[in-house]
Amino acid sequence: MVKRSLLVVALMVCLPATLFAQYDYVRISNPFLHKIPIAVPLFKPISGTEPEAMAAQSGADLLAATLEFTRYFNLINRAAFLERPDRTGVTLADIHCKNWRDIGAEFLITGGVTVAGGMVEMELRLFDVFKERMVLGKKYKGKSEDQRKMIHRFCVEVMEQLTGTPGIFESKIAFVSTGDGSKEIYACEFDGYNPQRITRNNSINLSPAWSSDGQWLAYTSYRKGGPDLYITNLTENRGTVFSKEGINISPSWVPGQFMLAATLSFEGDQEIYLLTGSGTVVRRLTRSWGIDVSPTFSPDGKRMAFVSGRAGSPQIFVMDMGSGRTQRLTFEGGYNTNPSWNPVNETIVYCAMTGGVFNIHVIDVKTGASVALTADQGDNESPSWSPDGSLIAFSSTREAGVPRIYVMTAAGTDPRRLLILPGEQTGPKWSPAVAAGR
Repeated sequence: MVKRSLLVVALMVCLPATLFAQYDYVRISNPFLHKIPIAVPLFKPISGTEPEAMAAQSGADLLAATLEFTRYFNLINRAAFLERPDRTGVTLADIHCKNWRDIGAEFLITGGVTVAGGMVEMELRLFDVFKERMVLGKKYKGKSEDQRKMIHRFCVEVMEQLTGTPGIFESKIAFVSTGDGSKEIYACEFDGYNPQRITRNNSINLSPAWSSDGQWLAYTSYRKGGPDLYITNLTENRGTVFSKEGINISPSWVPGQFMLAATLSFEGDQEIYLLTGSGTVVRRLTRSWGIDVSPTFSPDGKRMAFVSGRAGSPQIFVMDMGSGRTQRLTFEGGYNTNPSWNPVNETIVYCAMTGGVFNIHVIDVKTGASVALTADQGDNESPSWSPDGSLIAFSSTREAGVPRIYVMTAAGTDPRRLLILPGEQTGPKWSPAVAAGR
């Protein structure tokens, strides 16, 4: 994995913190109710050189596509623009806010680009065209190949101002792919960009799981025969192999701790155990005659949801980590698996078999109310929340019966295929907001 390259970031405009508090236009819980109309014209090449023109075009296109990926923004078609900031100017004094309001925009992003000596400098601004003022201004400087990181960093700032959360722009998604003939683990950026192979053992590798700091990846591998647990630091190329007799599967990290839970069978039954990140067993968490697998933790790490067969069929249960008290969560349907606890609230997304096919459901932990998010689109499995709880990655056979990775909103709307690779792609797992290698 490539280490994070140096990126110089300087604040252009210091706005009062009290000003930002009033911006709450984007509703994380219901993004499909009101997509924010925003205009992203081409950036202005400050010196007018060809490299600047190319960087201005690619930068504006990437920023627009990045914001659109969140499903929160409605990008105004550039053909409707009444003025061209790339030709006239990019500051508030250069902009006629009424022209942007007239085409339906609520916000406007402008940018200026300078390219010299292999370095690119970008000045980006976010305007509220109704209040006719600048909300955010940033200046970035780095190598030309850092432009994508600059754009993503600005998108983080935009999301923080408008929603209070940094968004997903510095996260990654790990998944399993058979494109090279075996089941290997890959990782790509949040939007499917730059997929990279993580494992290279020509074996079966499953169930990738990110640590809270995004630096470690745990997964199950059959490279030595049986299912063993691998815990790997992605930036330092070191780690631990946990290999006890029997199975060692379905790892899940405890939020904010260098600890993880996994299903082990060295004592006979398949039970969930708590391990340190260095591979030491801390304690056994479950004790039942049924198989217990697929742990996932609440945001504070105080509760663990998991799948158990103790009720006679796979169902989801929730355990209090302090007392060990366990309650059944799912009662509808006879086969409920793959739980993923929302990193920001009291909902769990999971996979349920209905009518002989698998679909994605979401359930409220407090009330037990469950809603189906997918239907009539093949098998839909292995859901995983984005770090801000706004999107869900999952695998689906909706295209020609071949499993691919898709992303949809938390409400089940606007599903899109994440990336195009040969073979099958399954088992996506979203990283925290910042993942290794960024």
